[in-house]
Amino acid sequence: MNVDLRSSPGPEGPHEAPHTAAPAVSVVVIVYNDETRLTAAVRSVLDQTLRSVEVVIVDDRSTDGSYEVARRLAAENPGRVRAHRLPENSGGCGAPRNHGIQQARGDHVMFLDSDDVLERNACRNMLEAAETTGADLVSGLCVRVHVDARSGKEVKWYPWLYARTRTLDSISELPDLLVFDTLSTNKCYRRDFLLDNRLEFPVGIHYEDLLFSAQAYAAARRITLIPNRVYDWNVVDNPGKAGRAVTAGRAATKSISNRRAEIANFTHRMEIHRRVDQLLVDRGLAELKFHKDVKFLKHDLVLHLRDLPFRDAAYRQEFAAIARAYLESIDPAAYDEIEPIHAICAYLLRRSDWDNLLPAVDTLTNRDKISSPLVERDGRIYWCAEHLDKPDNPDDPDDGVDGGVFARRVLDVTELGYHAKPVERMFLRNELTSYQGPYGGAGGTVRLAGRITNPLGVVPPGARLTGELEFVARRKGVRFQVFRFPVATLRHEGETIAWEAAADLTRGLRPVGIVDAVWDVRLHLHVDGVRTTTRLTASEPGLVTGQLPVRPRLTRLVADRIEPEISSRGHLAFRLVPDKKANVLVERGIHGAPGRLAKSGYRKARAVRKTLASGDTKIRVYHEAFSRLPVKKRLVVFESHLGRQYSDSPRAIYEEMRRQGLRFEAVWAYADKPEGFPEDAVLVRRWSLPYLKALARAEFWIDNQSYPLKLTKRPGTTYLQTWHGSALKRMGFDEPEWKLRSRTEQAEQQRTLDRFDRFLVRSEHDVRTLARAFRLKEKTLLRVGYPRNDALVRAREATAREATTREATARETPGRGPLAAELGIPEDRKVLLYAPTFRRRGQRRFELPFDVERFADTFGDRYVLLVRSHYLNHVVLPPSVRGRVVDVSSHHDVTPLLALADGLITDYSSVMFDYALLDRPMFFFAYDYEEYVHEGRGTYFDLLERAPGPVVRTEDDLYAALGSLQEQSAKYSGARRRFVADFGEYDKGHAAESIVDQFFAQWRRA
Repeated sequence: MNVDLRSSPGPEGPHEAPHTAAPAVSVVVIVYNDETRLTAAVRSVLDQTLRSVEVVIVDDRSTDGSYEVARRLAAENPGRVRAHRLPENSGGCGAPRNHGIQQARGDHVMFLDSDDVLERNACRNMLEAAETTGADLVSGLCVRVHVDARSGKEVKWYPWLYARTRTLDSISELPDLLVFDTLSTNKCYRRDFLLDNRLEFPVGIHYEDLLFSAQAYAAARRITLIPNRVYDWNVVDNPGKAGRAVTAGRAATKSISNRRAEIANFTHRMEIHRRVDQLLVDRGLAELKFHKDVKFLKHDLVLHLRDLPFRDAAYRQEFAAIARAYLESIDPAAYDEIEPIHAICAYLLRRSDWDNLLPAVDTLTNRDKISSPLVERDGRIYWCAEHLDKPDNPDDPDDGVDGGVFARRVLDVTELGYHAKPVERMFLRNELTSYQGPYGGAGGTVRLAGRITNPLGVVPPGARLTGELEFVARRKGVRFQVFRFPVATLRHEGETIAWEAAADLTRGLRPVGIVDAVWDVRLHLHVDGVRTTTRLTASEPGLVTGQLPVRPRLTRLVADRIEPEISSRGHLAFRLVPDKKANVLVERGIHGAPGRLAKSGYRKARAVRKTLASGDTKIRVYHEAFSRLPVKKRLVVFESHLGRQYSDSPRAIYEEMRRQGLRFEAVWAYADKPEGFPEDAVLVRRWSLPYLKALARAEFWIDNQSYPLKLTKRPGTTYLQTWHGSALKRMGFDEPEWKLRSRTEQAEQQRTLDRFDRFLVRSEHDVRTLARAFRLKEKTLLRVGYPRNDALVRAREATAREATTREATARETPGRGPLAAELGIPEDRKVLLYAPTFRRRGQRRFELPFDVERFADTFGDRYVLLVRSHYLNHVVLPPSVRGRVVDVSSHHDVTPLLALADGLITDYSSVMFDYALLDRPMFFFAYDYEEYVHEGRGTYFDLLERAPGPVVRTEDDLYAALGSLQEQSAKYSGARRRFVADFGEYDKGHAAESIVDQFFAQWRRA
């Protein structure tokens, strides 16, 4: 019930200061059992740069000395601090805040919790904004300060809302404010606004901020947001370490929002959401509920879903009943606005499908984990099959004639690309089904069993399976202590791989005292020699119990037993526990001088290791140590696309050097995994010390992009820069971004470009564009063409010879070779390659700009489409196009793919300049041409005028152009010749040989 706060009687308040001039701002500080931090909170108000501020302390009947501290502060600051005390504890934040509004004398009101502080200029900045704009409420930036983090971690609270100052005439102008910033404490309210609208916090129910903020947003005639930091929300990550738990005004107990083990917590949250929904309807703001639905599904519900594996069956059933009632009110369209796993969990919760929901929650908590066996249906991949053919509304069997329409939409996980991953790249759910400690407490052998999810049968029935359990001491950034035990049994069981193992931890585990306090457990599964790693998920409460003796390396007084525990992500781990007899000694050791010394030494060792591994240290080592070593003759370091590939012109030069039998030492840099790189070269990880040492001592650097910018090339080293393509879009100092940078930044960029001793060009277009944009001297330019394109020139010449032979002998074209066979391309299909340029969309995944299933259905009997995304992007193809559309993005080198393709589809990629050498049809799908040209960094020429093939804007036009390759080939033959003359005049087919002759001829074997 609403109460008029103007006339409500007040409770105990013996420390009333005499009336003085009304302050500009009243800050209501609520407190409950937080005597140690109350003073800091109040001091943050008294120290405000705005002097016309009063503090109204409201104690919620604390049982410690909080009220006495409040009275002392009032006595020390008469006229500025007043202390009040409620007659009985209210159990929440609403009642003390409401009383504070009643007692406030200022024109504006703010709220502060006793364990938080205000930024020094908060009151001044918010008051100025309120007076300038006439806003009913002003909101500023809140920052979560992790007070017990050594790094001083701070996290801004929804900072995009506060990127700039703005004033709203209605909350409808910015629904995200209503949805995300539900705090009451980072705001300044006009007191008359609160009283006129009878705004108060609900009492007797938690999550009061959500409703109060919604009421304030809906009632406000004007809202102003300021980018200033105003409120520090102090967070204690380790309550035990800090000595008390964090709460808004309740420091002695766990915070309301963190007491999710209590079903009442969820009940209160749902009731608040219902009240907010009704408020929006009553205020004529029903359209905002959709935005709130989206946030509920991806945030509020998720907070509780993650805890379900730790709750018993009774809790789960009650939780589901409460949730279902509210989920029925959610707009189904909201499911389309959230991540697939969020939608899947909400849907399965509605259906009370625990068999599929709990694994889904595992993926919700561990995003890379594949927790379901999945199912393929009609060329799509679904999380599970149980609901695909059922009515969308389980309470109305006649709802949805086809049945399962909504289920198919929600459970479709095709776009996540699970089906395209090999087993070694999968993080599979491994559910622990049995845990048996030693009988009678004797011995130290634990017996475990579980089942590993086998999605889409990625582990075939006939595969050779082996496995091992691995126990790893949890040390940040270091895997120092590792112990392994064989898995005795592995077998297929339907959609899972069952396993059993025994680990004698007493004999096999050797902790290093306090340092190795926690041990993580992994199971490595080897499938035909390929390894995938799993974690052991314990999804049922009470499954793991008991203790086991161990033999530590630093005396048993430190700890002589371990016990199992479940991590916050649901994974099995073990923790060292001291023997009861040694508890006192251990406690003294840990918290006394010896323990402090040991832990201090360990922290220092970690800090030293971190420093040694830092980029700055490595750069110093490169310049101050490695660069003082003599240059090693005949040492060549190769790199392609920042170490991501064994490809391009560096590969062509390397293979030509090997073909000619030169005597040299080759080093290839790799960025991620050394897969696909040559076996007859030394492989080094990019940025590793061996990599830096090789660069410092090399006689030649050969790459196509750039070695680390801060590494100075030595005078005795020759840098051959092959570059990675001619330019359509503006590069280097021609880019608008670089023109706006400071002289210092431009000089630093020029220094890295001046390292090039030779820069390969394939046409005078490169000279006018790339060379000028990089400010390269004429003597640097090497007009030999691109070594990577030698193969394309040879392929064109071979095609011409074959055409002549066929004309003379009437024979058919021979088979395409091993690459076509590897890709499974039938002999009667033409090959099209789709190779777009890099797309920056805030994520690596590249969305195909056409319906790939439609393409397969339209052209699948004529063409096989190869899709190769840029190496900085990745693409996911549905299984429905299997065999007709093939993802070839993982192939290091695009050149063999170009040679294989009968036609190229691209947009603005530099592959257009290379593929033109083959004199085959080219198609330009420029669906976003205006955006790319005019909103990007600009281009050197108009593609629409000079493209050697049709430029199309729509999917329909693309399909029309693809109707006949032969027709397009003939129509644009002249354009292709002109294009090659303009952009590939130096590509004659012997660039690699020419470079070897110029720089390495003296290395030929005698």
